[in-house]
Order: sequence, then structure tokens, then C-alpha cells
Amino acid sequence: MNDESDDYHSRSALFLDRDGVLNSRIPDGYVTSPDEFELLPGVIEALHILNKKFKRIFIVTNQQGVGKGLMSEGDLEDVHNHMLELFEEEGITIDKIFVCTALKESNDPCRKPEIGMALKAKEEFDDIDLSKSVMVGDTMSDMRFGRNAGMRTILTVPDNYSDENDNLIDEIHNGLYGYALEIE
Repeated sequence: MNDESDDYHSRSALFLDRDGVLNSRIPDGYVTSPDEFELLPGVIEALHILNKKFKRIFIVTNQQGVGKGLMSEGDLEDVHNHMLELFEEEGITIDKIFVCTALKESNDPCRKPEIGMALKAKEEFDDIDLSKSVMVGDTMSDMRFGRNAGMRTILTVPDNYSDENDNLIDEIHNGLYGYALEIE
């Protein structure tokens, strides 16, 4: 990796989707408790690499299961505390988790693909530059969020990929670890 690329990452933030990027998705459901939270293979290794490459790492996640009444804010907090404990045990730093619990049909400005969570991150951490940041996700909503916020976009699971989405995706990788290996 050249010096310009190292400088690029040291001045930027990494935004990560949660379900499908860090942990297994529950098909047609939600991770509602810590015992349902299962890290995907390679995530710990990937985060070790990415912690060295990015100034900040944020998780940005839509969690409408709360809005639907399928889980409480406390349940979601328990899941996130469990996840952060797993990361802390491995020496991994996550700067902040941004969550939107609004229903999809609410058109809430914090819900991806809207950029409310990116703007909150920029407001709370004024040392980041969204134009030098990266969004890693597994859905087109994640890619739209990243593109709408002016970030580079990385699709980790090409299941939703089609040529019509080319303008939303900068790179496609096999999981977060595949992306981390590319920039190592």
C-alpha cells in the first residue's frame, strides 16, 4: 500500500452495517437477544486490520424491530453491549453505534438510505471527512446511504447485485474480511 493510500484511510471513517456484515442475519426476523447474535466468519480478523487503517469506525444500523414492537430499546442495547464486549475482548475499538429504530415507511431522515446517521457521526466527531470515508454494507440501502453521504461504497455480499446498481457500488468483496485483506 502506498503512502497516499495510508494517508487516505488515516483521515477517514469506516461505516459498517451490522446485520449481514458483522453478524448473521435472521431471515425475515431480527436479532432480539445476545444469544441470537452470531459473528460472521473473519469479522474479528477484519476488524483488527481495519482498526489500524481507519481513524474511526462506526456501526450504522436500521433496527425497525424496535419500531414494530418485536423488541425493546433495552433488548437492542443488550445485543449491542454483547457485541461490543466481544470486540473489546479482542482489542477492537468501535467508536460509536448509530441506530435508527423507525419503521421503513416512516421516511425518517435517520433511516438508511437517508444520511441522518452519517450526519450525526460528523456532528459528534468533527475530525471525520465523509468524502474520505467508506460505507461497507450488504444491501442496496447501505450502498445508497454511502453514496448519498458522499462515501466510497463497498458491497460485501453480491446477492443483491445487478448491473443497474453499478453507480451505487465502488467495490464488491466476499465479506468484511475480503475487503480488509484488499486494503491491508
